[in-house]
Amino acid sequence: MKDQLKKLIEEYRSLQPFNEDCKRKLDKKFRLEFNYNSNHLEGNTLTYGETELLLIFDQTKGNHELRELEEMKAHDVALMLIKEEAAIADKPLTEKFIKELNQTILVRPFWKDAITSERQPTRRQIKVGEYKEYPNSVIQSNGEVFEYASPQETPILMAELVKWYNDEVEKKELSAIELAALLHYRYIRIHPFDDGNGRVARLLVNYVLFCNDLPPVIIKTADKKNYLRVLQQADSGDLQAFINYMTQQLAWSIDLSIKAAKGEEIEEQDDWEKQLILLKKGLGVKSDEVVKKSEESIKGVFDNVITPLCEIYDEKISPYNSVFMEYKYRVITTGKVRYNENVRMALDNIYKLNEFKTDIIIIDSLFNHIRKPYLENSISSNQIIITFEENAYVLKYKGKVLYAKLYSEFLSEEEMNIIISDIGKDLFQKIEKEINK
Repeated sequence: MKDQLKKLIEEYRSLQPFNEDCKRKLDKKFRLEFNYNSNHLEGNTLTYGETELLLIFDQTKGNHELRELEEMKAHDVALMLIKEEAAIADKPLTEKFIKELNQTILVRPFWKDAITSERQPTRRQIKVGEYKEYPNSVIQSNGEVFEYASPQETPILMAELVKWYNDEVEKKELSAIELAALLHYRYIRIHPFDDGNGRVARLLVNYVLFCNDLPPVIIKTADKKNYLRVLQQADSGDLQAFINYMTQQLAWSIDLSIKAAKGEEIEEQDDWEKQLILLKKGLGVKSDEVVKKSEESIKGVFDNVITPLCEIYDEKISPYNSVFMEYKYRVITTGKVRYNENVRMALDNIYKLNEFKTDIIIIDSLFNHIRKPYLENSISSNQIIITFEENAYVLKYKGKVLYAKLYSEFLSEEEMNIIISDIGKDLFQKIEKEINK
């Protein structure tokens, strides 16, 4: 792999300098790919097309929170910052610059939901460009806690990290991609900020590559599982797995640059093919036949969207049950209401009656009497509303359209988790407000 990359770099350098048209095409391609993917990995919901519209044409489209738009533009500014910093010959990396990157991408202070060391929900203000004041360890899927550096250790470890990097630059023993990968990994193990660590890590990778006159690495959101997998392998002591992965990503970028330099088309074949596949999801067996509203298409949404959404709902919201003396979950269809001890059981009643002629599904939960301190009050979750239109189904939350999809398009697990996460946050705020009255 190292030999293959070495040959690619040699060919890449032999084609320098690139003409202006080639540089323009590559700059746009890498700019959009890096900004879109690095933000999307962290949950930003702008599509690739919306990212292009925002960054290239300064226009917006779609239903997005202001913070998502601001952070996408701010990330683009941070990309320019690392290019400018890397262009200054022999300038060492500093903690001040790393803090500047964090401050740039996060724009301004904001409040965020968090979990205390006792695993209790709380809210904390995120101070941009400042090292963390609270532990930011994470609970993994297996229930184990992964410990990052403590707030007390962080300033010392960050000073050591910057010194290590600058010393390695002087030694010139590591290749650019080895140095970039190790900087990413060492940085992410510290997790120095309350938010934005993944984005800063990937910015630092490309800062190293720009310092060495190489194109940027793009970690594609579609490859997120592999990216996290090799990071976990590094946690287990296999650093080479992560270095190899980053080497592969750099090889992709160099190969793309070589194609551009030779005048070949650099829009990947599957860039448009994937979009076409997504478009064709809305078509029936016959290429011109759009799937319409019917009992069959509504049942498809039940099976592939509403049922898994309800399962996630029960898993994530059921911990609130123990906070109250009474609770029940409700599913409403056209003209009918069903209650049960969890939302999936309420939904199953609809299945038993084979009710797929409905125009609407409403899902919510009702809670009565907080246990401690005992309060005689009622709190309900905000409703998830799914309406079945002629050509598509529409999902709303808090009166806002979140998704409108064709009948053969289904919500992803990630999209479902985002919806339920919002419900959990809103419920917590309602309970906290009642207790603090």
